[in-house]
Amino acid sequence: MQIDDIWPKYRARLKAFLHARVSNPADVDDLLQDISIKVINGLPGLKDPARLQSWLFQTADRTIIDHYRKNGRTTAHPDDLWYHRDDPETRQDLEGCVEPFIRGLSPDTADLLMAIDIHGMPQRDYAEAQGLSYSTLKSRVQKGRAELRKAFEDCCNISLDVRGNISDVQQKSPGCKKC
Repeated sequence: MQIDDIWPKYRARLKAFLHARVSNPADVDDLLQDISIKVINGLPGLKDPARLQSWLFQTADRTIIDHYRKNGRTTAHPDDLWYHRDDPETRQDLEGCVEPFIRGLSPDTADLLMAIDIHGMPQRDYAEAQGLSYSTLKSRVQKGRAELRKAFEDCCNISLDVRGNISDVQQKSPGCKKC
């Protein structure tokens, strides 16, 4: 495994992961750089290539925690941070399903969600590129995400934890073959 093979495939998803957990875009770019360095240094030690994706996101998660510790933005224990630390196995199971479900939506909604949620494009940039007002785009993103959630719920039983985060996903019927 070489970084040149891995980074192009996961960079956008890692950036979207960071955007969901860090509010400052400049911090996101800095953290993405830190993660790339950790990946370059740690990749030779990864023994099981099947664990690459979960290792990458665990590295990103730890980098976020280190960022908050270093900057003193929180006095809470890292396990008590404001965001939920996803279960890597559940996230990995779902990630393969997200794009097929998005592609099942209308083309405009699919393009919007792919650009913003999969490729990590900032909403303001997307609004500007499409000639939309930012508030209109935010409404469309919210509506698109609701449609995506309904598509998931039509096909899968989704269990949530007490914070409303996904804790388990089970396919409702064998007839649902989106992922």
